[in-house]
Amino acid sequence: MDEVRPTSGPVAPGLASLFPPGLQAIYGECRRLYPDQANPLQVTAIVKYWLGGPDPLDYISMYRNMGCAAQDVREHWHYISFGLSDLYGDNRVHEFTGQEGSSGFGFELTFRLKREVGETAPPTWPAELMQGLARYVFQSENTFCSGDHISWHSPLDNSESRIQHMLLTEDPQMTPVHTPFGLVNFLQIVGVCTEELQAAQQWNGQGMLELLRGVHVAGGPWLITDMRRGETIFDIDPHLQPERVDQGIETEGSNLSGVSAKCVWDDLSRPPEDEEDSRSICIGSQPRRLSEKDTEQIREALRKGLEFNTKAALPPINSQRQGHDRPQSRKDSLESESSAAIVPHELVRTRQLESVHLKFNQESGTLLPLCLRGRLLHGRHFTYKSINGDTAITFVSTGVEGAFATEEHPYAAHGPWLQILLTEEFVEQMLGDLSELNTREEVIGNTFYNSLQGSLAQRNASRGRMGRLPMDPWPIKKLLGNPLPKEYSWPEKKLKISVLPDSVFDSPLQ
Repeated sequence: MDEVRPTSGPVAPGLASLFPPGLQAIYGECRRLYPDQANPLQVTAIVKYWLGGPDPLDYISMYRNMGCAAQDVREHWHYISFGLSDLYGDNRVHEFTGQEGSSGFGFELTFRLKREVGETAPPTWPAELMQGLARYVFQSENTFCSGDHISWHSPLDNSESRIQHMLLTEDPQMTPVHTPFGLVNFLQIVGVCTEELQAAQQWNGQGMLELLRGVHVAGGPWLITDMRRGETIFDIDPHLQPERVDQGIETEGSNLSGVSAKCVWDDLSRPPEDEEDSRSICIGSQPRRLSEKDTEQIREALRKGLEFNTKAALPPINSQRQGHDRPQSRKDSLESESSAAIVPHELVRTRQLESVHLKFNQESGTLLPLCLRGRLLHGRHFTYKSINGDTAITFVSTGVEGAFATEEHPYAAHGPWLQILLTEEFVEQMLGDLSELNTREEVIGNTFYNSLQGSLAQRNASRGRMGRLPMDPWPIKKLLGNPLPKEYSWPEKKLKISVLPDSVFDSPLQ
């Protein structure tokens, strides 16, 4: 990339036909907001993406925003991307689908960075950050939404800053633009600390954004990122964690609908048929895999878990959604890499199990209270998807429709996918028995995926690689004085849960 000062002011009539309509429409919105900055500093891709270059964004414009004294908004730099939407309309980058839908991916990115005293020009590192996010979107075809969070695991400006992750929200000044190629929204990047990211993961992104708006130094009304901020909003106001976040989880539930984790399950109803039985682990060259339809259902379950539904629902097991009511060129935010079925879907019958044994590593086990209190007690579901194979464990409440586990048969499996239906009474009992998992003596990092919220791999994105979504940090509790393994058993329910060391899951035979 290189810095240039392109002409972004009014287009001469004779050149209008040469100026890409999508680009012109976004420039128009920029000129509305910055009428006195017709020629802003701009970072541009030297070799355009559609000519084989590595950078998907054609341009990132950088404006000086004077803030708003009436709203106590400080002066800052405002960055706006060009390229996630369809700028040209000739299929060179995005497939043109008409004016009624979304243009390209349907959004452009923005970023607001606090202007430091004495700065006369905007720093250019946010442009590379935005290019990294754009690479992820183009390579994965996963789109972003307001409230999504992005785990970056590194200071956004490569300094020693505590601002190492991001949330996404609607830009407070940019209005959606209707271009000849569809609608374009503007999603603003908001830099956050690790503790703030974790709160967004446990509760929800929108709630966390609202808290940041209320703390001037943490963002204020326009959510301006200050890379020199050394305190989290919980350091600034210790009451926010118990009174807003914890209470929000208690009353509203958690929007975290699932994680990728180290987990397996065993059917204790019958002994293994032979050494190659892979109900809970994958052995040999032909492991049992989730069918394409099962994968789609889990993906849809996690996506729907982020919606504010009055009644949670799992898609029907014979769902034919894929390829019908969403465009094939755009994917949902979570997708299993094991989409190819080895066993035909129609030949895998749903089995009712009498007794099951669930096994989690410590990091996964510490999420059980959140799963029970933040999800099931609010009529929702929660899925653990194994990172070591194709095993999946979904906890469902009695309010979830479409599950193949029922109150009569609360444990049911479809291939390697286990569903466990828990009544509210049993959930309350389990919360009491698992209380030690909810005692945090020390908070350390953990590695989990977040479902619809748009997590990124910084290194993969910056190197132009495609790959799995990166793992998110998660606060875990050290069970001080309670070494692993830990065993929890409910004989009357024929359910057993073990929390085991990581080494157990790293073994080929688990």
